[in-house]
Amino acid sequence: MIRHLAIGAALSAAFVLPAHAALKVGDTAPEFTAQASQAGKQFPFNMAEALKKGPVVLYFFPAAFTKGCTIEAHEFADASDEYKKLGATLIGVTAGNIDRLTEFSVSECRSKFPVAADPDAKIAKSYNSMLAIYPGHSDRTSYVIAPDDKVLFVYSNLDPDQHVTKTLDAVKAWRAKHPA
Repeated sequence: MIRHLAIGAALSAAFVLPAHAALKVGDTAPEFTAQASQAGKQFPFNMAEALKKGPVVLYFFPAAFTKGCTIEAHEFADASDEYKKLGATLIGVTAGNIDRLTEFSVSECRSKFPVAADPDAKIAKSYNSMLAIYPGHSDRTSYVIAPDDKVLFVYSNLDPDQHVTKTLDAVKAWRAKHPA
């Protein structure tokens, strides 16, 4: 509980600091495989395999069960059917352990989409999506990645409110140019 309060305080303080996503539109997104969980079931998530099906909405979040991350997970869960209709795969990634994320996948992601464990923040580092004020944790950064591994859209902001709207708009724009 104290750890979550400390994370929450650090994240609240971070709202005054600008967030920066290092990968830019047009960059090649790093491939990765990570242990993920959806609906309480663990499995290996492979980015290259997901991209074969269509665009991927990859969002990094600082810590499961914190206020902003819970809000964001609920919003992504509510929009998950829209992403699916557009042929997009949704995946959340955080520096937490898989057992904790298995619980989070059910309660906060509402079993609608997977979340992957990045315990050493290797994936977040490869995307340069690290939270500067809380080392070892990822920033709140959302990417839309095209099937050709190119970054289509990047949004980095610790406020969770616009991540779903902005990524959904980016997927819709991509889909308009690439009808199924």
